[in-house]
Amino acid sequence: MQPLYPILDAEMAQAHGHDLVACARGFAGLGLELQQLRAKTLPGGEFLALADRLRAVVPTLIVNDRLDIALMAGAAGVHLGQDDLPIEAARRLAPEGFVIGLSTHNSAQVAVAGKPDYLAYGPVFATTTKLKPDAVVGVQALAEARRGWPGPLVAIGGLSLETCGAAWRAGADAVAVISALWAAAQPVDAAHQFLLAFERQKLP
Repeated sequence: MQPLYPILDAEMAQAHGHDLVACARGFAGLGLELQQLRAKTLPGGEFLALADRLRAVVPTLIVNDRLDIALMAGAAGVHLGQDDLPIEAARRLAPEGFVIGLSTHNSAQVAVAGKPDYLAYGPVFATTTKLKPDAVVGVQALAEARRGWPGPLVAIGGLSLETCGAAWRAGADAVAVISALWAAAQPVDAAHQFLLAFERQKLP
């Protein structure tokens, strides 16, 4: 799994004056084929239209929460939260090869996660992108999740250039990033810095 998982947050990109589709194309140009569309406040029609546009530039587009939008747009997969459709139900509706990711926030949720294609765990650090965020779990809990989950593991919540190294070292295969990308003057350049940080932390 790629070390950086960009979250294409429609509202945050707009708030900072960024062209979401152009940035997604730039992320793909860095080799970041897996990207997630997040649009918490968009009406369904606008959400679908945006997903259609992004599917043309993102090789592996994942849609946050909305399985219906993901299927209608022909996206590669969906990312489900704890209050969304159960994985088993989503599998029954989705085509073969459809990617399903799942957010988890504690060890009990990891233990009963089922069989998602990847597991997201957090918030590892304090986050400002959710109105009612879950309790911060910290790096040690992330490492425990790594020991309890054999598949691809994505660290979520408050990830920045200063904190991503700790998440990778704790066993995360990838870090999901929102604010550190969209608050940057050039999100694609910011993404590149994360990739450079990953390469540096692998050096002896």
